[in-house]
Amino acid sequence: MIEYVVPALLALGFLLGIRFLQSPRTALWGNRLGALCMVLAVLLTFRAFGLFANPLAWSCVAVGAALGFGKAVWVRTIAMPQMVALLNGLGGAASALVIAAVIGEMHLHDSRLYWFLAALPLAVGALTFTGSMVAVLKLQGRLNPNVTKVRGYGTLISILLLSGVGFVFAAAVLRQPALLYIVAAFFSVYGLAMALRVGGADMPVLISFLNSLSGVAAAFSGLALNNVLVAGTGALVGVAGMILTQLMCRAMNRNLPAVLRGFMPAATAAGTSGALAEDTPAAEQNESEGVKPLTEADLEEVLGTARNALIVPGYGMAMAQAQQAVKDLMDALEAAGKPTRAAIHPVAGRMPGHMHVLLAEVGLDYDKLCDMAVINSEFPETDLVVAVGACDVINPAAATAEGTPLHGMPILRAPEAGHVIVCNLDERPGYSGVDNPLYHQPNVITLWGDAAETVPRLTAILKNAAPGAG
Repeated sequence: MIEYVVPALLALGFLLGIRFLQSPRTALWGNRLGALCMVLAVLLTFRAFGLFANPLAWSCVAVGAALGFGKAVWVRTIAMPQMVALLNGLGGAASALVIAAVIGEMHLHDSRLYWFLAALPLAVGALTFTGSMVAVLKLQGRLNPNVTKVRGYGTLISILLLSGVGFVFAAAVLRQPALLYIVAAFFSVYGLAMALRVGGADMPVLISFLNSLSGVAAAFSGLALNNVLVAGTGALVGVAGMILTQLMCRAMNRNLPAVLRGFMPAATAAGTSGALAEDTPAAEQNESEGVKPLTEADLEEVLGTARNALIVPGYGMAMAQAQQAVKDLMDALEAAGKPTRAAIHPVAGRMPGHMHVLLAEVGLDYDKLCDMAVINSEFPETDLVVAVGACDVINPAAATAEGTPLHGMPILRAPEAGHVIVCNLDERPGYSGVDNPLYHQPNVITLWGDAAETVPRLTAILKNAAPGAG
């Protein structure tokens, strides 16, 4: 009875942990509950296989726990996407290695279904591992983050995938251990080639997808080994990861097959400045019509007269480690009687929730972290928007730049606010490669430079502009 009741309780614990992760207020407890359930699952596995007296098993657990704890403490928040991608890959590798460990005993099983179930975690686990390692290297800047462009590359990937699937069925029919190794080899190469083809802008989607695959691999290995707990928890991770992947695709107005194929801009849109050339004369037209563009000299008036404000953080904020400066600015705005919140785009960072974590870790109130779906309708009634290290997520060219990765992506409606202050490193485009015409609107002030320096300038100007300052 205990073999079924305890796994069921642990599965419910994992589900409850995932439920807690949906809110920043309860995410910490969700993480702790998930970790506790995982510890209990390991102990249950030790009991089921009689490993309590096995020193090698305990040594492996100790080494893994030490490495995981050390990595989690050492890694910076800005590198959390790489950490998640690495853990995804190791999860897939673990599932594949579990099956590889029992290949020597496969001859004891005549069931084709068993061989099929054994081949699947090898395939999905190997794919997840190599794909995740490519994602880590791209995010770390060790590999070119752009789409790999090689003649016939798509055909090669299709051949790899179809061949790998063919060997999965061949292994199930012929029941030869050597075919299982071939399955792992083909899908390892496929995962490598598939991830290389995904562009840097689509990396959040790829990470979510690989997270789902790590769960799928675990679920298949659980089925093959008749382990209900592993199969159930793997299925939970797989479903949760796929839901997140679909949400990410919807946020970017893309679909998963297009992301995995690697987005290739149309030839007519290869030059972004040409695609958006029609936007540049608009700024010049404003000047000719007597509309005076704002400059840095207007910062004090813009900050002092604003009745409310929205902060739009982007990956540039993370790169500059300016989250504390952003919180200080928000506190100063609040102290001046100007209600202020943070408007966060789903793909503002390199993974879902990246901006939430960065701002929450400096003590920003969770209630002030607003997702795009909640806050977007409030931009037209907002007096001031301060964009910190954000480009693509507020780029109005998303509606016009056809043939580019940005086209069709929902954006935060910052251009509709009364005034916009942009604190970016420079005027260069974001990951999409599309120039941002927002920078040339007459109600926009641009401050180029390190956000860790420009945002504190705004805070100082605001305090000087406050009644009774000085």
